[in-house]
Amino acid sequence: MQAKEHKHIACGDVVEGCAWTASALTEEELLKKAVAHAEQAHNVKEVSPELAATVKAAIKTH
Repeated sequence: MQAKEHKHIACGDVVEGCAWTASALTEEELLKKAVAHAEQAHNVKEVSPELAATVKAAIKTH
């Protein structure tokens, strides 16, 4: 049985110097974690379409 692939993001790929990382089974779950992190750590109140695209582009599958 093959292990299920995980989605992974490193905030440092989007915000220089940030060491936060997260993993999840789905992109949707990972994006929820990323939005919560952005609100708490970077005071992001609203995710623009440009920021969303940058974050989605930084997601890697392992």
